[in-house]
Amino acid sequence: MSGETPLKMTGVSKWFGSFQAVRDLDFEVPKGSIVGFLGPNGAGKSTSLRMALGVLSPDRGEVSLLGSRPNLESLKRVGFLPEERGLYKKMSPRQIITYFARLKGMSHSDAKARADELLDMMGLGDFGRSRVTKLSKGMAQKVQILSALAHRPDFLILDEPFSGLDPVNQQALEDLIIDEHKRGATIVFSTHVMEHAERLCEKIVMMARGRKVFDGTLEEGFAALGRAVHIGVADGFDLSAALAPAGFETQQDGDHWRVSLKPDQSSQDALRASIDLGAPITSFTPQEARLRDVFVSLVSEAEAQDLTDTLAADAAEGRDAA
Repeated sequence: MSGETPLKMTGVSKWFGSFQAVRDLDFEVPKGSIVGFLGPNGAGKSTSLRMALGVLSPDRGEVSLLGSRPNLESLKRVGFLPEERGLYKKMSPRQIITYFARLKGMSHSDAKARADELLDMMGLGDFGRSRVTKLSKGMAQKVQILSALAHRPDFLILDEPFSGLDPVNQQALEDLIIDEHKRGATIVFSTHVMEHAERLCEKIVMMARGRKVFDGTLEEGFAALGRAVHIGVADGFDLSAALAPAGFETQQDGDHWRVSLKPDQSSQDALRASIDLGAPITSFTPQEARLRDVFVSLVSEAEAQDLTDTLAADAAEGRDAA
């Protein structure tokens, strides 16, 4: 990709009538990275990705895709999985993947060989010549994902790629994303299930109701939340008085204490200091930072509720599908 930035959005805004879907969005996707574009439904993720591809035009601001405004030449180097799923029902998976690979410039023979390779890799070789209507929902989604990466794109944009997949196929997709990254692709994927980003991403961008609320590395996100350890003590021991001289900040909840950790402090440091000071410890629980907690700490109550509602809708959809 000769050093150009795969995607840069500067001051981008988008309205639909009087509704502002995206507000002054600035972010950049570094070459060779995996970036998670995170937030609940309605946060502006899909609208932003459509502007990145030139499907929608921003009402304000600028978009640079692979060094220029989105155009047919730059789009040949991009693989895109839209949030809305859809395949040609009268075609087979092999035909569909071959068709999309050819649209991106591959020869017919190379496209067919690539289709067979991908179908075998994802356990769909036996269904390669079946009609799409014969496939399960999960199988069909895998075919659409394979169609997006068949031409070995420099830049891969996946909009809610894990939606509708069972845990086994979610893991298979995570493995596929890692393989594409190892091949050299830059990858952006949007999701509201933040555990995927925790496992895959180097950088995250969080959105809430059209505005960016965080842009940085995982480590920076967790640092924004703050690390802590929970220590239980017996006999009304005053852990605050004991740990304060060692530089620890504490909050009490009955016989349990939340000990905040500075960047140069570890949970083991807090435990060792407590033991050295004779604290009668009954429990010790390091607080594991999660991206969902980071998001909730950065947004309003209403915006945090949007994420809860989105996850609840997901759970209900899963029960209906079962």
